[in-house]
Amino acid sequence: MARSPERLKSAVGAGLLSFPVTHFTDDGAFAPGPYREHIDYLVGHRPAALFAAGGTGEFFSLHLAEYESIVAAAVESARGRLPVVAGVGYGTALAIEFAKRAEKAGADGILLLPHYLIQAEQEGLYRHIVAICRAIGIGAIVYHRDNCLFELDTMRRLADACPNLIGFKDGLGNVEQLTCLRDTLGDRLVYVGGMPTAEVFAAANRAIGVSTYSSAIFNFAPEYAQRFFAAVHSGDRAFTSEAVRSFFIPYLALRNQRRGYAVSIVKAGLRVVGRPAGPVRAPLLDLTADQEAALARLVARATGALARPSKPALPVGAELPGDRSM
Repeated sequence: MARSPERLKSAVGAGLLSFPVTHFTDDGAFAPGPYREHIDYLVGHRPAALFAAGGTGEFFSLHLAEYESIVAAAVESARGRLPVVAGVGYGTALAIEFAKRAEKAGADGILLLPHYLIQAEQEGLYRHIVAICRAIGIGAIVYHRDNCLFELDTMRRLADACPNLIGFKDGLGNVEQLTCLRDTLGDRLVYVGGMPTAEVFAAANRAIGVSTYSSAIFNFAPEYAQRFFAAVHSGDRAFTSEAVRSFFIPYLALRNQRRGYAVSIVKAGLRVVGRPAGPVRAPLLDLTADQEAALARLVARATGALARPSKPALPVGAELPGDRSM
């Protein structure tokens, strides 16, 4: 069946989203074998969709040919069990080239990361997004953060101009704006929580109609990530409050010790659970040995908490969210 933006929209809103890291060798080359194994591992823990070569996947460090190989590897490893969305960014011409390569590699959609460096007027952002969306037939999700911030009227215009624009990922955390957007555009878009360490914002976002979010910790603690997601949706405040207090707040404290650690700490998490993905690429830095040891203790406590009886994140034998053949 052809890849459908509407099917992607439905799948993305159906469950927790996983943003896999990109695996590198010790000398920084892409490691396709471990990456494919990791994608298969993540799919086995039933996210609603995978976002390959995104921020957590170090998109900023990838060249075009390498990027296309990474997206293709994710698509092949997912084997139609769930949709794959690829990160796209930089200026308009280069973003269009990335988007076309993602579509060629079999991605079901793209996530439009902020453009390069400059600030832009709303009309410029509108033209940028329209040009990219019109260059492809697959679905697109805008990422509202940093220097790429969309006003309500711009999003209304984009929704009218781009039928394949199916989602809005929020990385700013402005509840007033997100509420107005959600109430104005309604079900025209799917709304994704995209703040770094989105679990901390999950309950508040759910209250205003944001049904899902991107989980970086899903890379190294997928059972814990799914348990937290289920608790948010069931209203299990006892679990979510304890998880925020005992895991996410100290996790944030580690993450905030250096710039770029929002990505580095995820690769460190994979190392401490015995599933290494290699180093981060420059200009990012890996965690220090002491920081990684502190993370290891934190992850061990969090994953150990799951040994206590609790409801499973999904019923045993349930269909994968977004399961389809495209």
